[in-house]
Amino acid sequence: MTVNPIDLEVVTEGLISIVREMRQTIFRTAHSPVIADAQDFSCALFDPQGQMVAQGRDMPGHVIAMPASVAEIFADFAEEMRPGDLYIVNDPYRGGSHLNDVTLISPVFVDGQLFLFPCVRMHWADIGGMTPGSVSGQATEILQEGLRIPPIKLIEQGRPNRAAYDIVFANVRMADERRGDLESSVAACHTAERRLRELVARHGTALVHECVAANMDRTEQRLRDMIRALPDGAYHYEDYLDLYTDGRYDPAIVRCRLTVDGDEIDADFRGSSTQVAAVVNSSRAMTVAGVFIAVKSALDPGGLVNHGAFRPLRVHTEPGTVVHVSYPAPANAHSEVRKRVISAVMAALSQVAPDLVAADQFGTTFQNLIGGVDEHTGRPYLYYDYPAGGNGGFLESDGPSAMNPVDLGDISTIQSVERLETEIPILVDACELRTGSCGDGARRGGLGSRRETRLLASGGAYSVQTDRTTVPPYGLRHGGPGAPTVTHVRRADGERVDFATPGKVAGFPMRTGDVLVMESAGGGGWGDPLDRAPEAVAEDVTQEYLTAADARDRYGVVLDPAGRADPAATAATRQRLRDERRWLRTTVTTQPAYTGQRGQRRLAYVAPGSGLAEDTLVEVHGGHPAPLRAWIRHDAALAADELALDDDGLQILGTAPQDRSYVRVLAGGGRS
Repeated sequence: MTVNPIDLEVVTEGLISIVREMRQTIFRTAHSPVIADAQDFSCALFDPQGQMVAQGRDMPGHVIAMPASVAEIFADFAEEMRPGDLYIVNDPYRGGSHLNDVTLISPVFVDGQLFLFPCVRMHWADIGGMTPGSVSGQATEILQEGLRIPPIKLIEQGRPNRAAYDIVFANVRMADERRGDLESSVAACHTAERRLRELVARHGTALVHECVAANMDRTEQRLRDMIRALPDGAYHYEDYLDLYTDGRYDPAIVRCRLTVDGDEIDADFRGSSTQVAAVVNSSRAMTVAGVFIAVKSALDPGGLVNHGAFRPLRVHTEPGTVVHVSYPAPANAHSEVRKRVISAVMAALSQVAPDLVAADQFGTTFQNLIGGVDEHTGRPYLYYDYPAGGNGGFLESDGPSAMNPVDLGDISTIQSVERLETEIPILVDACELRTGSCGDGARRGGLGSRRETRLLASGGAYSVQTDRTTVPPYGLRHGGPGAPTVTHVRRADGERVDFATPGKVAGFPMRTGDVLVMESAGGGGWGDPLDRAPEAVAEDVTQEYLTAADARDRYGVVLDPAGRADPAATAATRQRLRDERRWLRTTVTTQPAYTGQRGQRRLAYVAPGSGLAEDTLVEVHGGHPAPLRAWIRHDAALAADELALDDDGLQILGTAPQDRSYVRVLAGGGRS
């Protein structure tokens, strides 16, 4: 049966409208700032087969992974669902992301048959565990990260499961606030049920189901058409997650083989690092979400998102790895792993569709938390912040600054300072763009942000779980990397406290007057920075995005006393910078391709007299748009102008033996 196109659009938009009303219900009734202000939640509608049929302006990192949680609830309860039931789950090993993301579904029955059902995924500001906010950079097992909830009935045929409620709220901090957020989710499900019944009354269940199926089919076909336009082939990339072993940098690796075959894409992450007892692991659901987000945003950003768009994609992972965590390893690196997956897939796509892909995003959710008890009120407090960073430059434009990337949707970039200072014993001293943090390029990356927050309480425990502190966001087509993530504490007496394991801190004691300084990473640059229009560089200096020294040393643009580019001096400086670049001939080696203890990092071999010290972190730019990152080792058998990699490294680089590659030393170097 062919669905009338007018009916199709009316029903499709009607379902999306229901999701939007669910969002408004939560936005207006939730208790915690992370929900009511930051909007760290998502809503969707599903069909009786567990397929997502509609979502609104939601957070892709949430909503794209929801089907995995729904499937787990169906696996346990499909045969016993009844009207008035409501189910809850947050288990990363069973379709979840991290423990803070709590998912609810509420089946809606029409004429005794399961019709459609709403689903809400919401970030609870605390779910228990070893640190306030349940986000620890030092957890070694999931039991330290909080309360793990398998799929259970929270409400059965309209009657709350009091035992379940009591267990949940006995194991979280600030239980009243958590209870308020939960009730807002339940209210959203009730809102959806009312609107679904109104939709059925207007159109009937048969027509609604026909429109749902037709909408998913056309969404699927649209993405398949986009994929079919790409050349068939296999494309490779790898990226790193911050990991420390005995205080030494020992990154985990995410390896991606992306295969385009007709109108389907196969993403294979087997070969990624084995999971470890550290915060670098995530669930398979997050890996799948990362693949979809990258492919959809690059190839079909304007199309609808529903289960039909998932069908052309296949994702392969190996249980017990950083991209498919198994018990008992921690799983709170969900967003960092998802972002590494996005970065790896985007870099692989840049090899086949270079004009559709931007340079790398700032690459971390940058979760910072301070928790304690406010002595003025006697009540616990929790400050949760996540400063946005720069996004990558691209063919048509510079990257956006201090803006959340595609996988965070419309989550608020900056929370209300007034509300935070009213409810939490803090003072926000600064919130500004981070000068010079952009990746250099003909199209520069966006700038990161710098936020300073002063603690007014007598004490608090600071935790951070972030990434991109050592291996920065990559540029494309010789574009430079964005500045890495930085955090430190400035004591009231002016002393600066840096952390031995940047980005991985748990419960650091802060005192009254201490200032937490958070500097988010910049986006990668696109194209050679020496090709950027001099007047654009001069304008960046005027806007204080760059200093005059940055303009000269990074872009070769010399400014006159009036702030305008000096044509002659600029031409000479740019030629000098080009001449100073290090170009090496690539060759193949049989030496070990990787090193590491718990992690895995690529090695690139050069002669001892090359001018590159051992353990220097470099990026190598070859025939493909994205660079290969590696740590230097010496090999006396090589000539002074050679750089040796294994066959796989050359394939990632897109370079044949004896081709010349540009080698850039990354600021900060590597830690062996």
